[in-house]
Amino acid sequence: MIVWSDYLKYRARLRGFDLSEVEQVLRYSAERYDDRATGRRLAVGRSADTLVLIPFDTEGEDIIPVTVHRTTRQQINSRLKSGRYTHV
Repeated sequence: MIVWSDYLKYRARLRGFDLSEVEQVLRYSAERYDDRATGRRLAVGRSADTLVLIPFDTEGEDIIPVTVHRTTRQQINSRLKSGRYTHV
């Protein structure tokens, strides 16, 4: 189950993301990382034509997305190279 916080809903609306597309990325994205700086898991996928990154926490079987924002492949590759992100 996905637990939508008011903050995430606010950020998604502010940044123009549809929550149903955010949900699709969270549930089905095969591209996932651990962020060593924040200790969170990350899901990466497409929302419309935009590459998005969604940091999230888990509690039992619940997925708790923190925020959603645009990213680039270059940012992801740079953070992988530096060791900040690791493949899950």
